[in-house]
Formats: sequence, structure tokens, C-alpha cells
Amino acid sequence: MLEHGYIQIYTGDGKGKTTASLGLALRALGHGWKVLVIQFTKGDCGTSYGEIASASKFLPNLDVVQFGMDRVVYSHNICFDDYKEAKKGWEFAKKAIHSGEYQLIILDEINICTSLGMLKVSEIKEELLNKPEELEIVLTGRSAHPELQALAHLVTEMKPVKHYFDIGIPAREGIEY
Repeated sequence: MLEHGYIQIYTGDGKGKTTASLGLALRALGHGWKVLVIQFTKGDCGTSYGEIASASKFLPNLDVVQFGMDRVVYSHNICFDDYKEAKKGWEFAKKAIHSGEYQLIILDEINICTSLGMLKVSEIKEELLNKPEELEIVLTGRSAHPELQALAHLVTEMKPVKHYFDIGIPAREGIEY
């Protein structure tokens, strides 16, 4: 597949980080790659994430695994179980990175885990430095740590210019989840 895989980061306060990574996943799937999306801080919030439904119904080479509680994690509501879920997700990710099974691994919302202190930047950095040569890895989420940005080969910052959330429109099925 790839001779050399790179490290990409999609960060910033704008909408589209997960969506961009899933677009990349779809492109890779079209070329016969095996893709893994590990979603940190995302559990069943009473809604079904469309990417999970699509993976199980239509995309046999796409695995999506969630490690999170039944709510969105913020600095004001973080609890011990959030830390446990993040650690479980990270242990799963480390095994997947070295499994040789995937050509693309997306660590969705992992940047949130580092910014909230749920995972250590040094541990993530070490794994990225020692990843298999041909593996592409994408990290998403707000507040990407500067050390991880320095290590990455591509960093894209999503910047909000205008957002309908600002006028009270809630997350919509099929668009935000």
C-alpha cells in the first residue's frame, strides 16, 4: 500500500475535524485499505453515530471502536471513568498500531484527551515515533498539543468563521453525528 505513512493532525475550534478524517478513511477504503477509527471521549450519547452504522452495514474494511461515556466530555464534567475509558482506548490503539492489520488508523478526539490530561503526550509521542513505517496515523480534536504538532507531517487547523450552533441550532442526525 504505502511505502511511507505519515502523521496528520486535524485540530482547531471549527467543525469538520472528524468529518475530514472520515473522508480520508473513505478514500483509503476505495483503494482497498484496512482502516481503523478509534473514537476517544465518544460513547453512546443517546444517538447513533452515522459512521458506526455505515461501517457495520456498508464498509467491511472499516472498523470503528468507541471509548467514552454516554456524554460529551468537557473540562467541567470530566470524571474518573473518562480517564479509564481513555486509557482503555489508548491500550487498544497501541496494539492496533503494531498489529500490521491496518494501513490507516484515525485517533479521533485524542487531542482532547491530551489537553484534559487524560493521556500523556509523552506516551503518544513515543508510539508515533515508533509506528510502523508504512502506517498512516491521523489525530483529531481541538487543542492539539504543540509537541504532537511539531512531530506531525501535516497539521490542519479548522477555524470557525460562522456556525449555526451560534444561533441555537442543535446537532443534527446525519450532519453532526
